[in-house]
Amino acid sequence: MTQKHWAIFTANTSQKSELIYALLEGPLPEGFKELKNLNGALLSKLAVERFIDKEDRHGSKIITSGTAQSLKSMSSGEQKKALLKHILSTQPDFIVLDNPFDNLDTTAQEDLKVTLGKVSAHTPMVQLLSRKTDLLPFTNTFAKLEGKDLIFAENANSFSNQLGKEQFKNDIPQPIHSYEIEGDTLIDLKGVGVSYNEKPILRDINWHIKKGEFWELRGRNGSGKTTILSMITGENPKGYGQELYIFGRKKGTGESVWEIKKRIGYFTPSMTDKFTGYHSVSHMIISGFYDSVGLYIHPTEAQLRLAKEWLQLIGLWDMKDELFHDLSMGQKRLIMCARAMIKHPPLLILDEPTAGLDDDSAALFVALVNKFATQSNTTVIFVSHRKEPGLEAEFIYQLEKSDTGSTGKILPS
Repeated sequence: MTQKHWAIFTANTSQKSELIYALLEGPLPEGFKELKNLNGALLSKLAVERFIDKEDRHGSKIITSGTAQSLKSMSSGEQKKALLKHILSTQPDFIVLDNPFDNLDTTAQEDLKVTLGKVSAHTPMVQLLSRKTDLLPFTNTFAKLEGKDLIFAENANSFSNQLGKEQFKNDIPQPIHSYEIEGDTLIDLKGVGVSYNEKPILRDINWHIKKGEFWELRGRNGSGKTTILSMITGENPKGYGQELYIFGRKKGTGESVWEIKKRIGYFTPSMTDKFTGYHSVSHMIISGFYDSVGLYIHPTEAQLRLAKEWLQLIGLWDMKDELFHDLSMGQKRLIMCARAMIKHPPLLILDEPTAGLDDDSAALFVALVNKFATQSNTTVIFVSHRKEPGLEAEFIYQLEKSDTGSTGKILPS
């Protein structure tokens, strides 16, 4: 008898946590009678975070005993591998996989797929996924979670979407003020190297970025992408004393971190995933002028006008007075992207911006980034673990990880 494995496609409006609880604690939803009276385990980012919290509170290793590293110090791929090893040691009757490939580089994804393929021979799995490319090949039962409701289908192709067909009709709104940067070069790294506690992270990085260019930064987990970004934004002191030039000035020649940051638009999902403030959608976009998450001063008429233009562009003007807190994940990401873009900064950094989004929301986000890169003078750096369909970056900078530190090279786009 063929082992049954489920794939549950989710969108940003799916009530996923309720489904996971029902699968693990009961009562089981319709369509899962094979799991009745069985004990399940959860492989997810949330499960990893819970174990990290336990290790922090108890001051001891729980699932990484026997290794030199703590769970917290591991890369995303290593964390999921350690959790899966722990889960298998408990011999569960089935495993729930909640977006297991999120935040993993392609190598880590392939390693995890091989491992899960072997486990699937004897253990049923329920995969919750938001991106079709993540579908495990051994899956044989398919459903989509719409809100609380599960809709079953014959195959994955039954859940068609409109990828790439979303269009923003208006032009990108123009800024209130423009920035003047001398010369043609925006960022220049010459032979930059970084080590932590004698462990080499980056080696001989040479990266020349000009005004108005659209770059994609790629690299495996732990290859140093975040280190490079933090040196550019001024948050990492490792850039001092090196041949690192930002907005035409050598790092450490008198500029303040604030002077650098006010000319950078920045977004990473962690900025809002745990954000609990109560601000309107309109005020959240305007906060991009002040580099705060949320608005804490009275906006000007010009700022309110510009916020209206951005909300009309992304189709959320009718929600201007809604609380940002109450939006779907996809809507929040669009708002935060517009917030980073509103002042047309010389440099826009988008760090893993589509992580956790469903296919349609990711396509909409990418379409907005493409449009902004084309219709503005801003230099864009888009960082992602996955090759994002439809992204129209002009250049790709690839970090190649090694024991002597990651090196970089430019790939054809």
